[in-house]
Amino acid sequence: MGISQMGLLRSSCSALCHGPRTASVLRPSAVLTRQISMDTQNLVARLNSSGLLRSQCLIGGKWTEAYDGKTIPVHNPATGDVLVNVPCMGGQETNDAISVAYEAFLSWSKLTAAERSKRLRKWYDLLIANKEELGQIITLEQGKPLKEAIGEVNYGAAFIEFSAEEAKRIYGDIIPSPLADRRLLVLKQPVGVVGAITPWNFPLAMITRKVGPALACGCTVVIKPSELTPLTALAAAELALQAGIPPGAVNVVFGNAPEIGDALLASRQVRKITFTGSTAVGKKLMAGAAQTVKKVSLELGGNAPCIIFDDADLEVAVKGALGTKFRNSGQTCVCANRILVQEGIYEKFAIAFSQAVQSMQVGEGFTEGVVQGPLINEAAVQKVESFVKDAVSKGAKVLLGGKRHSLGMTFYEPTVIGDIKNDMLIARNEVFGPVAPLLRFKTEEEAIRIANDTNAGLAAYVFTENVQRMWRVTEALEYGLVGVNEGLVSTEVAPFGGVKESGLGREGSKYGMDEFLEMKYVCFGNISSN
Repeated sequence: MGISQMGLLRSSCSALCHGPRTASVLRPSAVLTRQISMDTQNLVARLNSSGLLRSQCLIGGKWTEAYDGKTIPVHNPATGDVLVNVPCMGGQETNDAISVAYEAFLSWSKLTAAERSKRLRKWYDLLIANKEELGQIITLEQGKPLKEAIGEVNYGAAFIEFSAEEAKRIYGDIIPSPLADRRLLVLKQPVGVVGAITPWNFPLAMITRKVGPALACGCTVVIKPSELTPLTALAAAELALQAGIPPGAVNVVFGNAPEIGDALLASRQVRKITFTGSTAVGKKLMAGAAQTVKKVSLELGGNAPCIIFDDADLEVAVKGALGTKFRNSGQTCVCANRILVQEGIYEKFAIAFSQAVQSMQVGEGFTEGVVQGPLINEAAVQKVESFVKDAVSKGAKVLLGGKRHSLGMTFYEPTVIGDIKNDMLIARNEVFGPVAPLLRFKTEEEAIRIANDTNAGLAAYVFTENVQRMWRVTEALEYGLVGVNEGLVSTEVAPFGGVKESGLGREGSKYGMDEFLEMKYVCFGNISSN
């Protein structure tokens, strides 16, 4: 069963595809009445002149339009401005991208590890050299504050740097043979062409975290970024070309998501799918990959608990919970989705936390001092509203915020809700917005039970000053990542991934390299003793 048959990749882009371009790619679509603002227009013009604001997909080293000329508008979520129209591609273009990726694999995989490392290092250098421009592109199309966007560039580039270093450390093994005339070897070889499907919330880092190790291992890639944030992917691909990554090794296609997904799953030349996104889509990708028995890496949804014990340092707990909850306006898979506070400190924490949240400045990402931008689109706001409404209807109390921001568009007030129960919608599903639900608990055992009472198992956080409790709780939590007295735990040198329905495999660190390698056992027989 294909993706389109299963209704797999949820995307409104298909309905938004326009006919062939009839005007400059920087001109807003004629069907949209809102005109691009002068400030945005000037910034877009500067980025365009830098060569980083690409508006075509990349196939075999060539910047390419959709074969039928259809396009999709890319919006600035903070203003509604149309930044650019980009191709709306489908299965045919994806199959061509797969073909050139396979051709490139035959040569890229034969390069020495040292040579691949050198080119990846050059790509890293270019990402860092252009981090201001890349940050501006992220803020324009994704909405996060510029400082945070530049932080994402540094974080995303670090995966390329780490992969460049790790490329030279892909070791095999020699196994002692039970027979004197045998020699047993284990080789690690690249899996082949990789289909990388990435989300909109980290438009650079989610790509580099997959593409860096894939290229380092000798694989080539077809990237399918979100249609909501394709410009960052295109800019990164442009810099990859400048770094000497050969044509065809990195390809970027987007548009009709079901058709693109179908092509990636059906192709026997694509030997691995790596995906970051919702659990529902991940399950269907996993089923679809069974057609050709592809390797699959899935980083899926979370329902992260943040457990604050009575003995926690209040200042550390407030700072940590604030960072993990409101980063990227709450739009990350490792955001604290439930803040569990022990009853002895509950009132004090709720007051201190609400005061900290109240001081957060909301606005357009280019405004000085802003720490929270808009949500990605109207559907995201409506989801947040429905979760808050459900909680309030079941007895929860809004301590702060709880409604759309006066700025309009897709801005939502930083919100704190108390007296949350574990059966409320907001405690069972990711809110993916700037809403912090507070749950009260009595004992350590109760906190662990509530925390683990979910099908998700990506990230969890614990705040306590008791060393014995740190060990007990972290070992008892059914999660792939646990932060202790720390709300920001992601790094390129540690394995990132979940358990249960939060995914398969790991990204980052030396462990993430193995996701792109096949193991081959070689037995040499009849070895002469002479």
